[in-house]
Amino acid sequence: MTHSVLLITCGALAREMVELVRSNKWSHVKIQCLPANLHHTPARIPKAVEDMIESNKDRYRHIFIGYADCGTGGELDDVAERHGVERLAGAHCYEFLAGSSVFAKLSDEEPGTFYLTDFLVRHFDRFVKAGLGIDRHPELLPLYFGNYKRVVYLTQNPTEKLRDMAMTHAEYLGLDYEERATGMEPLSKMMTEQAVQWRN
Repeated sequence: MTHSVLLITCGALAREMVELVRSNKWSHVKIQCLPANLHHTPARIPKAVEDMIESNKDRYRHIFIGYADCGTGGELDDVAERHGVERLAGAHCYEFLAGSSVFAKLSDEEPGTFYLTDFLVRHFDRFVKAGLGIDRHPELLPLYFGNYKRVVYLTQNPTEKLRDMAMTHAEYLGLDYEERATGMEPLSKMMTEQAVQWRN
């Protein structure tokens, strides 16, 4: 199988990206995931992405960055511009999972919102409790989350188990719980629009 497109994305989106590639029969697309825990140190994301671009630029016709800005302060866009590649539009992955208009409405409704996705629900202990050191230092919990008011679970492929886990996580954080069914449509629409260029 010949891959003409390299999709560099975050490990937190691996399931969704693999499903989109499979369901759309994009057999020409190769997915390469970077570690999801880079989000704890967003300043490292641009270099990690650039290193992957540079090591693969002679092997693929198109390279696409499956990241939002993700806290890089525009540095990821600088990487994209230097190498003449595109990235997913948005400040955070929550934006292209929910859709820009829905995400903007949620943010306007309550700026103090902590978002969960299917991935974060599954890996909450590792990425939130352990990743922020709360498991070792519970006194950090109010420092990190004292200004938050609610948890919004943006569901891609929810199950009752995931919903129960998400509610448990919200209770642990001491925040109100809401759920918004996003499905795969917003991300799928963005990726499908981009995929038109990959055929050229």
